[in-house]
Amino acid sequence: MAGKSWWEKLAEYNRQQETQQAEQWAALAARLSKRKPAQAEPLAILPTGRQTAGLNFDNNSRYLQLAFNHDLSTAVGVLPKIVRDPRIMIEAGTPFIKREGMAGVRALARSAPGITVADMKVSDGAVDEVRMAAQAGARAITVLGSSPVETLRLFIETCKQMGMISMIDMLGVEDPLTVLRPLYTPPDVVVIHRGRDEESNRAKMIRYRHISRIRSKYDVMISAAGGVNLREARSAVFNGANIVVVNVVRPGDPWDGIRTSDDITALTQQFLETIA
Repeated sequence: MAGKSWWEKLAEYNRQQETQQAEQWAALAARLSKRKPAQAEPLAILPTGRQTAGLNFDNNSRYLQLAFNHDLSTAVGVLPKIVRDPRIMIEAGTPFIKREGMAGVRALARSAPGITVADMKVSDGAVDEVRMAAQAGARAITVLGSSPVETLRLFIETCKQMGMISMIDMLGVEDPLTVLRPLYTPPDVVVIHRGRDEESNRAKMIRYRHISRIRSKYDVMISAAGGVNLREARSAVFNGANIVVVNVVRPGDPWDGIRTSDDITALTQQFLETIA
């Protein structure tokens, strides 16, 4: 019998690496689950309100979405310090997913309080990517607003079938209404987003002016993301955002957010009070 081909050896190696990674993340998640949380209150998912993708959203309430963009070990150190509150959502950021894969999303979903958001920024292959996120335990997922309209329609349809919250990220989109108009069904959430690279340009702001335009035509929730600190969080809710996305960053990172060296418990409580 002939020996294995180079491709077969590569496939076998990749399977071994995936298995090893999954075991490591499962061990980290088990260790994390034994840690004492910042508060001992039982955790609800979200308060009762408008039914959205199998979950209850209250359009009159506001939510804090904490975005992890580094690795799982960073998340493991931060998650136990986060205040347990039904208004908190946990995001597996795009860089996190690229580093850790779906095994990382799965570990985060098992360990984190509240809803886990997979910020996959889907641009094609919507059906498969939504299913991957759902199978990993995420309850919400993002798609890029600049994706083809066919992708956006399939994304929203598949999210509804899978009981997922559909989020269209308007990163780089000049007018969100041009994205929303051709859709058969609007998404659950529209994300008004200033990118991480755009944060270096002080002239680039989160474009809150789009919120009232979107709300006048669509019954959707609005998320504001991109360099959000306490002051920006106030601006976001003042302008009508339902969800405020705050990055969890390391000391020395150039982006605004909650630093891993900060008093995480106190700061998350401050953000919740700010957006209340």
